[in-house]
Amino acid sequence: MDFINYGKQTVQKDDIDSVVEVLQSDFLTTGPKVVEFEKAICDYVGVSYCVAVSNGTAALHLASLALLKEKDKVLTTPNSFLATSNSIIYANAKPIFVDIKEDGNIDLELCEKFLKEDSSIEVLYAVHFSGNPIEQEKLAYLKERYNIKILEDCAHSLGASYNDIKAGSCKNSDISIFSFHPVKNITTGEGGAITTNSKEIYKKLLFLRNHGMIKDSSMKPWEYEMRDLGFNYRLTDIQCALGLSQLKKLDKFLKKRKAIAQKYDEAFKTCEIIKPIYPFFEGSAYHLYVVRVDFKKVNLSKEELFYKMRESGIGLQLHYIPINKQPFYKNLGYGKEITPIMDRYYEEVISLPIFPSLDEERQNYVIKSLKGFLNA
Repeated sequence: MDFINYGKQTVQKDDIDSVVEVLQSDFLTTGPKVVEFEKAICDYVGVSYCVAVSNGTAALHLASLALLKEKDKVLTTPNSFLATSNSIIYANAKPIFVDIKEDGNIDLELCEKFLKEDSSIEVLYAVHFSGNPIEQEKLAYLKERYNIKILEDCAHSLGASYNDIKAGSCKNSDISIFSFHPVKNITTGEGGAITTNSKEIYKKLLFLRNHGMIKDSSMKPWEYEMRDLGFNYRLTDIQCALGLSQLKKLDKFLKKRKAIAQKYDEAFKTCEIIKPIYPFFEGSAYHLYVVRVDFKKVNLSKEELFYKMRESGIGLQLHYIPINKQPFYKNLGYGKEITPIMDRYYEEVISLPIFPSLDEERQNYVIKSLKGFLNA
């Protein structure tokens, strides 16, 4: 049996054919497939505008530049990949780390407490951790009550929905981002996207994506003007062709992920030492399947379990090391925040393999191996 990674892309013949077709066309970049992919994302999530970019971090960077002012205070989670809070610093703003709930998402009740205590906080970055969408009613309430700007980090949650509100639709936020890294729910190799319902934000994103440069019909054919410091964060037509092909299969991919999540849930239902971080939720995109392990009840540490599973051909992952405890952030004065749930969470959680091509034999092997090591 091949090594079982915690996540893996599913690339099939039709995906490859789509890429080959573009390779044989006139446009490899800044061509029609980019616009087509952006429109397809808009149609899928139900949003007005989409800007495709080179990766999820680029999406966060441009979204932060479009949304933030220098020295803005931004509520965010310690439970995410580094890029979420890094993008705030890219924009010369200040992250404020808020503890999480048991399901891994930022605690919006605690966010309200911060907003009540400090009226200078103007922005919230809400991550849909593991594909489990943030409570939209609470987002809407915070946005209206405290007049804040909101970014939804949907890197994990393409295809997720909360009370029929699709992740990335920006119904209760100003801007959202996606990632199309190979372990995500669809892939473009590397890639990302930003969505918004604001025409003003959309225009700024297009401008920043392409060197801060303007070229319009009033100019001579060779002319262009750089009006601000922008970036080359474009996504190629080759990647967008792959993304379009993958997007057509997203619902099938999600169905398989949810079936695996249900199987895992059932397998651990009567197990006292292994519990999923939230009960099965149909609206989750299940980018990750995360469980808590009560290591106090077993003669095994998290590190030992990680290596024993790896020796058995199974790749667990640990999502995430608290961002505020990273050396870079500690050097900036972070790390002393009161985040008891995040601290306990990191001590207990592991991510199990979940991806569309994970067949039943390998699912059973993951379950049997995990139970076996912990019961031993």
